[in-house]
Amino acid sequence: MYKNLDYLFQSLSKSKFRSSFHLRKYMISYINEKGLDVIERHAYDFVNKKLKPAYPKNDGRQTAMKGHPVFIAQHATATCCRGCLEKWHKIPKGRELTDNEVEYIVKVIMRWIEKEMKG
Repeated sequence: MYKNLDYLFQSLSKSKFRSSFHLRKYMISYINEKGLDVIERHAYDFVNKKLKPAYPKNDGRQTAMKGHPVFIAQHATATCCRGCLEKWHKIPKGRELTDNEVEYIVKVIMRWIEKEMKG
């Protein structure tokens, strides 16, 4: 896991694929309507259900490419599947995520969303 999220975001920005994701207008409206606290709760829910297990169902395909702002943030931040978590964040596959790892992943997702909302 990255201790310095600035370095992580700098690395992600160099990826053509990761940097191609942005919040769409309807997602920004949804975030404004629900509030960031609700979006963060959604992020915790998605991460706990879809990433926390040692062997998630449909790993590598469990995160939609559209719809919820958290899904877009997950692809933008390489927190969408256990393979990306291992490659980009050095969080190993094949074991359940710790509570600290879940917290880290949600922090990364929310930082990306907040950055998108500002600019």
